[in-house]
Amino acid sequence: MTAQPTPAKAGEPGSGLQAGLKNRHLSMIAIGGVIGAGLFVGSSSGIATAGPGILLSYALVGTLVVLVMRMLGEMSAANPASGSFSAHADRALGRWAGFTIGWLYWFFWVVVLAVEATAGAKILAGWVPAVPQWGWALLVMVVLTATNLVSVGSYGEFEFWFAGIKVVAIGVFIVVGALAVLGVLPGVDDDRAGLSNLTGHGGFLPNGPGAILTGVLLVVFSFMGSEIATLAAGESEDPRRAVTKSTNSIIWRIAVFYLGSVFVVVTLVPWDDESVTEKGSYVAALDSLGIAHAGQIMDFIVLTSVLSCLNSGLYTASRMAFSLGERGDAPKAFARTTSRGVPMAAIVASVVFGFLAVFFNYEFPDSVFLFLVNSSGAVALFVWLVICFSQLRMRRIIRAEAPEKLVVKMWLYPYLTWATAALIVLVLGYMLTDTEHDGRVTVLLSLLVAAVVLVVAVVRERAAGGRASAGAGAGAVEARDGIRTG
Repeated sequence: MTAQPTPAKAGEPGSGLQAGLKNRHLSMIAIGGVIGAGLFVGSSSGIATAGPGILLSYALVGTLVVLVMRMLGEMSAANPASGSFSAHADRALGRWAGFTIGWLYWFFWVVVLAVEATAGAKILAGWVPAVPQWGWALLVMVVLTATNLVSVGSYGEFEFWFAGIKVVAIGVFIVVGALAVLGVLPGVDDDRAGLSNLTGHGGFLPNGPGAILTGVLLVVFSFMGSEIATLAAGESEDPRRAVTKSTNSIIWRIAVFYLGSVFVVVTLVPWDDESVTEKGSYVAALDSLGIAHAGQIMDFIVLTSVLSCLNSGLYTASRMAFSLGERGDAPKAFARTTSRGVPMAAIVASVVFGFLAVFFNYEFPDSVFLFLVNSSGAVALFVWLVICFSQLRMRRIIRAEAPEKLVVKMWLYPYLTWATAALIVLVLGYMLTDTEHDGRVTVLLSLLVAAVVLVVAVVRERAAGGRASAGAGAGAVEARDGIRTG
């Protein structure tokens, strides 16, 4: 397993990652990591599908994330590693598991780079149409690449401010919205706002209980990113403390930012109001409060979330590539760092694939790029499933080797771990029945890509085993010959 990175000495290229992230960086990365642009953009379709019952969908996925993060926190607090769950899977399940899930996760994030760069470019092109959309996409990718290449501290500083804007914006939205729902917000007199929206307009579950699971499919991917704090912790001054803190705070972060903000939306505006799908759920909520320029305000917040996701996506992809390189599962160049502790080759490789995906998005949006998006769509669930199985094994390993390192423990082990894995399998199974929102296509294509990577992993492992056996056999023959000669 990859050990906690040893801070490199200044001016010593290739000596490893540096502990360049401060506690305030880690705190904001942990908070902002669960707030993606998907919360603002993707909630509209979920509300339109499940009505107020979308709260149960968010609660179900939120519970799932809390449990998975608890397992990951247990393993990462005991053994902080730059590869996080991939490094844990490598040791707990075998090298094939670490290789497979590591490369799938890298693939997921480089595709996200293209998706988020395009989303940000659309907003910026709307503000400054003189610059073509592809030009904006290129610009944001170049700027954030330069940020990540400077040092891990510059990534942390950018993310601190990006995440800070998201946190403040949602906090203000929840407070203002709650006051409006209670009827005590000065200057706002909207008859539509109120708790009655939860049960009116067809009831709490207007489209039936089945819509809850459909809602899960629509919101589950907006939670991806909560595990970034465990990857970043390896480059902090106190990795074990950082992991423990972020793991313990995941419950209130999800409760406030997801459930809290969505609750405000569905109480401010009736779920079946046309503005929810036409303008977006958060813009519709702001409009209902009579806030001027609600669309532009939300565009700014979404742009901040997009830039945050791009920044973190590039960081996450490069650190996973670095970890794979350290373990011999990627080119060795990926594990080399500059004098500032930056894995330059890993960052450049991730960016190149990201640029390529952006090109496919503009040239072949309905073929190549659609395949990339769908084939990476279920990776989040695969990662969570691997974390479950890794924790089942790692708990026994940690107990046997260093029980004092179990500073974070999964609740009701192993029963709750098995229950979490079963719930993930249930969601994947339900996705196979979903043809309306492309759930079946996403799972099948993701499974296809996962199968290809797994085959490569198994072939590599067997080839390495064969070479080792051949080397051992040759050594034994030489030894026998030496004895005979003697």
